Amino acid sequence: MEWTDEGTIIGARQHGESSLILEVMTRDHGRHLGLVRGGRSARKQAALQPGNAVSVTWRARIDEHLGEYRVELLTSHAARLIEAPVALYGLATVSALLRLLPERDPHPGLHEALVVLVEHLHEAALAPALVVRFEIAMLAELGFGLDLTRCAVTGNMDDLTHVSPKSGKAVSRMAAAPYLDRLLALPSFLSEGQGGRAPSVADIAAGFALTGHFLRRHLWEPRGLAEPAERARLVELTAKIH
Repeated sequence: MEWTDEGTIIGARQHGESSLILEVMTRDHGRHLGLVRGGRSARKQAALQPGNAVSVTWRARIDEHLGEYRVELLTSHAARLIEAPVALYGLATVSALLRLLPERDPHPGLHEALVVLVEHLHEAALAPALVVRFEIAMLAELGFGLDLTRCAVTGNMDDLTHVSPKSGKAVSRMAAAPYLDRLLALPSFLSEGQGGRAPSVADIAAGFALTGHFLRRHLWEPRGLAEPAERARLVELTAKIH
């Protein structure tokens, strides 16, 4: 068994004295693990850092085996990311989410979203909103997508300000008015889509609260998991940065 694919490194752990088990979010083979012999050597370590874009060739006797990776560095992002705390917590947050995917299950849309995210994770003004959007994409990919395009009550597509915590559907300002204490705030940078005004501190906080509610409900709690500590730290850090 052999294939070659491109992807982003999302994790690595020691295996034996000199090797690593590398975790890569690949374009066509999903989240995939492989053994890198000699991966802890000084020569190889710089290329095998989380966030780096790589080309990997995977080989194994049979498909069920862990297999081995031969790795070629395409773009090094790690040095840039390691200098920005928001990037480190952001990458750890999305990596933890990606580990909820079944291993080797292709998700090319999430792969592409991760590529875009990594390009901007060091930019404190952009990264938090991109992480929120990634979380929305993750929910959609696993069948729990939010409908933020039209009001669930009136069908209107304008002035959407809230989201039902049960259905995940948007609600317009007028329809939401009698039920504000029961609804989640919908920040304008999500309802307006790309190209809207830069999100405020309150917008970002509302975005993380919105996605956090549905991540807990659909992904973490059914698996007996808590919110990743890195995500909680990212939310705190974002409020200070903004």
